[in-house]
Amino acid sequence: MASPADRRPVIVLVRPQLGKNIGKAARAMLNFGLTEMRLVSPRDGWPNPSAGPAAADADIVLDRATVHETLADAVADCAHVYATTVRRRGITKPIVTPEAATTRIFEAQGLSAIVFGPERSGLETQDVALASAILTVPVNPDFGSLNLAQAVVLCAYEWSKASGLDLPAPDDELPPAPQEELEGLIMHLEAMLEPKNYFWPEIRAEVTRQTLRTVLTKPRWNSLEVRTLRGVLSTLERAPPKKDRD
Repeated sequence: MASPADRRPVIVLVRPQLGKNIGKAARAMLNFGLTEMRLVSPRDGWPNPSAGPAAADADIVLDRATVHETLADAVADCAHVYATTVRRRGITKPIVTPEAATTRIFEAQGLSAIVFGPERSGLETQDVALASAILTVPVNPDFGSLNLAQAVVLCAYEWSKASGLDLPAPDDELPPAPQEELEGLIMHLEAMLEPKNYFWPEIRAEVTRQTLRTVLTKPRWNSLEVRTLRGVLSTLERAPPKKDRD
C-alpha cells in the first residue's frame, strides 16, 4: 500500500498572472507538505523575480516547478485531475469538496493533480473539460471570491489534515512534574500563608487547604513551571532591598 507521501497531489497553476501569487501559492503548498508545482503558460514567463520574496523561503517548491505549454501537457502523467472552480460552466462532472477529493486521492491508484485557474477569470471551460472531477469549496453563494493562494491553502490543508504528514511531535512538551515537586510547591506556599492567617478560621482550614491543593495540581505543571513558581515564592519571602525600606 502506498504511503501518504506517495499520494501527494501535484498543484497545477494554469496561466497564472503574477509572480507574487505563484510565490504565495508555493508558500501555501509547503506549509502543508506539498512540493510539486506545475505552471501552464505563466503570463510573465518563468522564473519570475517576484515569486521568491512572496514564497517566504518555500524555495524548494519554486526550484522544482516545471513549465508546460498546455494543461493537457501538465497533467499528461496524472490519472486523476481535479479542476477547482465555483462555476460548473455547463459541464456534467462529479463535484467534490477538498475533503472529499483528498479521500479519493488516497484511495485511487496513480498520480493526482489539483488544477487552479488564472487569478482574474479562473479556469476556462476547456480546462475544466480535461478534469475527472470538479473541486469546489463551499463558500458564500453570494460572494464566491477566493484568491489563488487562499484556494491552494484550503486544498493543501485538507491534504495535510488527512495524511498526517509532518505533524508536530508532542516530544517538544516537557512532561508533567513528579508529585514530589508539586508537594514541595504546595508546602512552600502553605508555609508562606500560615503566618498571614490565610487558613483561619480553624474550622475551615482543612477545606481551604484541599481547595488550594486542587488549584495547584489541576494545571499539570511541568518541572520548569514548578521551579519558576518556587522562585516567585522565594522572591516574595525575601525582605525588600534596603533602599526600598528607607
